[in-house]
Amino acid sequence: MSAVEQYLKPEVIRQISRLDLRAQFIVKGFLQGLHASPFHGFSVEFSEHRKYTPGDDPKDIDWLAYAKTDRYYVKKFEAETNITGYLAMDLSASMAYTYRQELTKFDYAICLAAALCYLMVHQNDPVGLVTFGERISQSLPPKSKRTQIGNVLSLLANLKPAGKTDIAHSLTQLAAMLRHASLVMIFSDLLTDPEPVIRALRRLRHGGHDVILFHVLDEAEVAFPFNGQVELEDPESNDKLEIDADGFRHDYREEIEKFRTDYRRECFQSGIDYVPLDTSMPFDRALTEYLASRRSRG
Repeated sequence: MSAVEQYLKPEVIRQISRLDLRAQFIVKGFLQGLHASPFHGFSVEFSEHRKYTPGDDPKDIDWLAYAKTDRYYVKKFEAETNITGYLAMDLSASMAYTYRQELTKFDYAICLAAALCYLMVHQNDPVGLVTFGERISQSLPPKSKRTQIGNVLSLLANLKPAGKTDIAHSLTQLAAMLRHASLVMIFSDLLTDPEPVIRALRRLRHGGHDVILFHVLDEAEVAFPFNGQVELEDPESNDKLEIDADGFRHDYREEIEKFRTDYRRECFQSGIDYVPLDTSMPFDRALTEYLASRRSRG
């Protein structure tokens, strides 16, 4: 079985398809909200016609074009350009961790990224990919063709999380790469000092980009299901620590909750969407719930 087929297993395809069916109207509203034209509904210059498709606003039909051609066309306004998406994937060693879930954090992030790529491409919005550890290591330019989903998965499926992470430096590099206002979707466990990361996120946001931070932790990193004497190891530094899990659990869970709460607050203040996830959550439901909450706010 190829690595791509591993992520395109029938159940993953079904989850993505089901997500598309359930979330179609949500995604439509979500993406339209991101690139809604301030001139929408007014008589402004339009750049081209395109064929009317179900779901288009009937108000945009050009009746003059219909009278001439007997076909429905809608005006595509100059200001109503497509949003360009970038999937930014953390490739550091800690993303390879799983305690008892079938998917590692990296696998889980790939499923999320595949679903978002699928949804954006179905909206004809171009989407690209960057992967990073201490710096950006791979990138795919944004495309809106259906084949882009396979391109994204092929690249990700052949990568193995390894090495250290410098999220802040990588996001600063990404900000320098972006020529136009874009939608940046970041997938990371954020297991590093938050301050420089938050500064880099703010810089991205102040550059005019829409930013969604998918904070992916393993179920065990959230719930801490260990008992007795346990040896913990940092996958990036290989530092080891022996602890009494039962005595440590309460303090650990408080720290994780504070970690997530601090990110939520900082992101909220900067107009960044913060989405805390763990690998025990079905990714299609997690994504649908996020998109629904985003749309209801938007």
